[in-house]
Amino acid sequence: MSKQSFADLGVSDAVVRALEAHDVTAPFDVQRSVIPDVLAGHDVLVQSPTGSGKTLAFGVPLVDRVQAEDARAAALVLVPTRELASQVTEDLREIASARALSLAAVYGGAGIERQAKLARRAHILVATPGRLEDLVQRGAIRLDSIRLLVLDEADRMLDMGFRPAVDRIVALTPKSRQTLFFSATLEGATGKVAAAFTTNARRHEQRPSEDARDLVEHRFVAVLHEGKLDSLVGELTNAERGRTLVFVRTKRGADRLVKRLDRHGVSAVAIHGNRSQAQREKALARFHSGDIDTLVATDVAARGLDVDDVTHVINFDAPDDRDTYVHRVGRTGRAGRRGIGITLVTGEQSKVMGQIASDLRLHAQFAQSGISEAGGRTHSRPSGPKPQHRQQRQHRQRQRSRSSR
Repeated sequence: MSKQSFADLGVSDAVVRALEAHDVTAPFDVQRSVIPDVLAGHDVLVQSPTGSGKTLAFGVPLVDRVQAEDARAAALVLVPTRELASQVTEDLREIASARALSLAAVYGGAGIERQAKLARRAHILVATPGRLEDLVQRGAIRLDSIRLLVLDEADRMLDMGFRPAVDRIVALTPKSRQTLFFSATLEGATGKVAAAFTTNARRHEQRPSEDARDLVEHRFVAVLHEGKLDSLVGELTNAERGRTLVFVRTKRGADRLVKRLDRHGVSAVAIHGNRSQAQREKALARFHSGDIDTLVATDVAARGLDVDDVTHVINFDAPDDRDTYVHRVGRTGRAGRRGIGITLVTGEQSKVMGQIASDLRLHAQFAQSGISEAGGRTHSRPSGPKPQHRQQRQHRQRQRSRSSR
């Protein structure tokens, strides 16, 4: 039996052709389950992991339900970060154009006057809460014509303190709207918000498949605090690794780590909230193109990153909780490709990381590291780079020295 197509789900011919032009022909699981309900006009609650195809799960039916003659704006996609706003806009641009719909992204760090001009003409708005409220308060746009509202990565918006802004924004949209709520979790406070914003919603939970989990190799490495940088350099000078994301906890830490890596012969770029939008886009462009294969990021800045073929994710600063670990490591092992997630664990972090590993059924991998959840290591293991890594690093330094002459 042939695989189900987008046309089989009820998607319009124009959108199907636009997808096929980009070799998108077979819908992912989350798309197969969600698209028919959205096309039928239902509210939906969707729990879906990173990399599952959720953007098209809401984007395809949203584009089909908006008409070119609708009042502007007819649809609003609310997202937590400017990176995600840019990514969603890029993903939807071609299919929106196929139905003669205009699309605009509004977010901080870019010229507000130009965004206001584009937003006034847009059928579909993709926005971060802060910049959207700025435009509403200026009278640049109204939300009383919104027929479809999407809250993407809703749990992250709430975690980032946007709940009051989101409440105010939702209150400005018609109660008769259709609401699509996408989140990594639908439990606890996020679940209560989801219930408040939707009516008779169809619920969909997309869990990572066993095959998808098998695509990522999880490693935990015991390090002393003073040995973390050497361990990271050792991983980054491994000839087998490709495009790599390195996660740190703070903006200052990201910039500092890039400078320290440069002194060790490893070229990297950083993205974080203190960088201008132009700086962030330049860094991402270099990472996308392969000009730089190491990107150092904070959690907020990395939200919404969608980069093909990330082979390694390295937690230089260990995550504080399960969801953060899943979000970070979920940047690799996507679209059927294999990936490796590496977490550097100091003694004081061993208990928390042990619990996270246990919650994610990674206790066997954690045990292999030799880390004791009591705060130590069960056996000694060098934490610095291997000798061949030092040789590779020295070779890179010599090459850079020659090229600068």
